[in-house]
Amino acid sequence: MKSTPKRKTVPFRVDIHSHFIPGIDDGSETMEQTIHMLRRMEEFGYQKVITTPHIIHDTYRNTPEIILEGVRKVQEAVKKESIPIRIEAAAEYYLDEFFMEKLANKSEKILSFGDDYVLIETSFINEPVFLEHAIFELQSQGYKPVLAHPERYLYFHNKKEELSRLKERGLLLQVNLNSLNGYYAKPASNIAAWIIENKMANFLGSDCHHDRHLDNIGKVINSKLFDKALDNPLLNTELI
Repeated sequence: MKSTPKRKTVPFRVDIHSHFIPGIDDGSETMEQTIHMLRRMEEFGYQKVITTPHIIHDTYRNTPEIILEGVRKVQEAVKKESIPIRIEAAAEYYLDEFFMEKLANKSEKILSFGDDYVLIETSFINEPVFLEHAIFELQSQGYKPVLAHPERYLYFHNKKEELSRLKERGLLLQVNLNSLNGYYAKPASNIAAWIIENKMANFLGSDCHHDRHLDNIGKVINSKLFDKALDNPLLNTELI
């Protein structure tokens, strides 16, 4: 019996979650690292990367100006190195009182991607105070909130019905590729499988910070759960 050839590339071509702007969060530290990782992303079949630095008031006080200037420099380096990949930038917004204040006052440009999608994250441990309010506020301003890696939030592990309820309210879900084979531990993998089996995943993201994430993605794309994920209503390809 012939063995199935191993998949070497992703079929959806666009990544919407990564940390490739050097030196502004916990992702790439240097432009050399960024270029190296983008070469690997291109080898995986990505044609476009929307990189999303953290904006966290207490840790990474990035602004639209910092992020857009950073991605401009990355774009220049990519062009100089002749890497056939397009790179754009949005942000990964941490839901806290400072983000809610920005939303309420409209005091700062919100860095969205595609069809006004906005990537948001919360504490991994503590159930967020602002999640439902943030969903409502973003939607009322014409944005489409996307929750980054819901499978990694401990407060959802015993509250799957709550995740379903938020999904029904219009919250989109972005699952990390590396959650599909236990990279973030078994509970996260279990929730990722549940999301995928219920066809609730809207985006798959690399959430790439370093080479180890890319090493594992090479294993993920040949997993059975990845095959199932491709049957979800994924929006990645619409962003090409």
